[in-house]
Amino acid sequence: MAAFNAAQLPMALVDADGLVVSANDGLGALLGADAAELRRRSAADLVDLAGDARAWRAYREVLRGRRSRLRCTRRLKHPGDGRPLWAEVTLASVPRGRHLLLSVADVSDRRELQDRLRHLQMHDPVTRLPNRTLFFERLTTALENSSYGSFGAHGDGGTGRIGLCHLDLDGFKAVNDTLGHPVGDRLLAAVATRLTECAGSDPHAHGGGHLVARLGGDEFAILVEDSTGTEQLTALAGAVLDAVQRPFDVAGQRLSVSASIGVVERLAAGTTVNGLMQAAETTQYWAKADGKARWTLFDPERNAHRMTRQALSSSLRPAVERGEFALEYQPLVGMADGAVHGVEALVRWNHPRFGTLSPNRFIGIAEEDGSIVQLGRWVLRTACRQARRWQTDHPEARPPFVSVNVAVRQVWDSDLVADVADILEETGLAPGLLQLELTESAVMGSAGRPLQALRALSEMDVRIAIDDFGTGYSNLAYLSRLPVSGLKLDGSFVRGFQDEAHPNPADEVVVEAMVGLAHRLGLTVTAECVETAGQAERLRRIGCDTGQGWWYSRPVPASSVPDLLPAPCA
Repeated sequence: MAAFNAAQLPMALVDADGLVVSANDGLGALLGADAAELRRRSAADLVDLAGDARAWRAYREVLRGRRSRLRCTRRLKHPGDGRPLWAEVTLASVPRGRHLLLSVADVSDRRELQDRLRHLQMHDPVTRLPNRTLFFERLTTALENSSYGSFGAHGDGGTGRIGLCHLDLDGFKAVNDTLGHPVGDRLLAAVATRLTECAGSDPHAHGGGHLVARLGGDEFAILVEDSTGTEQLTALAGAVLDAVQRPFDVAGQRLSVSASIGVVERLAAGTTVNGLMQAAETTQYWAKADGKARWTLFDPERNAHRMTRQALSSSLRPAVERGEFALEYQPLVGMADGAVHGVEALVRWNHPRFGTLSPNRFIGIAEEDGSIVQLGRWVLRTACRQARRWQTDHPEARPPFVSVNVAVRQVWDSDLVADVADILEETGLAPGLLQLELTESAVMGSAGRPLQALRALSEMDVRIAIDDFGTGYSNLAYLSRLPVSGLKLDGSFVRGFQDEAHPNPADEVVVEAMVGLAHRLGLTVTAECVETAGQAERLRRIGCDTGQGWWYSRPVPASSVPDLLPAPCA
């Protein structure tokens, strides 16, 4: 007992009811009381164990003998000046004794060191703002708080909503590259100061304002807990935009940057950390893509389109191998005789999730990721095989040529000439029954490999047609030197003929001039998007050679094409 009383470590013996049997002077000094006065006091009250639910449950179990030891850290008040005092509390059974030993160690210095280290770990050294780790910790707490919907993050009848501004500086890389990273760091610190001022001046902000964090590089985020709606977030984003765009005086330099800001505001219930951040980052990318120096509000419909596009992109290549693509054929009809001269192969994607997709839904994606080469080769082979089958199955009919669209990337990223030659040999289709369509923007100005490929294909007697003519460069002088056999007028010209009661003479003059020029160059002309008899007649009078559109036929499956072919001449 003498050792107990003389020990520097504050201690007390506690009975099975949790009452102090005896306490040493060290505990009395720690709690600012005489040791004798602590007898019969509740040990839990002395060190505030009831203030922590987990510690309280463990304490009760030790008293009942269901566990041998409790150790926890509690925040007390210093008896002298009331400053915080962190104490490590231990309660354990005494060997061969009836009582429990309570020890209370002052760990304030250690806790202060831990807090300082944590502050360093959780804050950005350049801007002194919370870093990415602390930001995500705070965001997670806000979303996981069980009382969020009823009392808000601050326990004062909050809105149950959350908002986020995710911003990236425009033009910051140029500052780093030209003036160096030290100047760049000082600029980041200046930006951080303005962001903090904007967040703190929001009249709807709680207490000290919103959390501003540097996520890394020149990325920042402003977290708005208990937001009041999109108006609050967009107003904050506008204020941030204005603040960042004001010039900065840094290291004797007057610097100007701007910001692209993604804004998200929604109900906290059902929102995840990853979901909120993904929406904010995506919206910030939209702001960049839309021209920078602006804020953009998250749009679920635009995001759904992006997600669909991403889903299509990831499944495009395997879809070719799984046989999910099919071809339909739209007739190319001679305007002089009304007979089907050829058909254009149009690819469709029978997607297992999104249904039948037209080319405008996936061709652009295929061109971006390079899968257009694999898909284009499949379309070419399938169309040529089908054209040869029509020829052999219906020898009495005049065989139609088949027209296949070719993307410019197919010319650059594959040996198109070799592919065409191999497929023609494989299928047995005569080269004169194949037409390849390339867009005007892909053909005009062609040099090097594309022009060599076009010439080689033309020398094989494969037809070359320029699709959507009139919407690109329209370099007519260059057109005369291209190895092409035909032009397809863009549908925008033909649609100008729809008002038959009040025709626009200018439309007819333009089309007539283009047709006349093409004929002088020895080229045929096909009019796309012909939808009425009046359009067809006017185009025939002007001199168009063939027409294509719903007036003649919608795209049809391969099995329906023989019924459209002209009967053989007597």
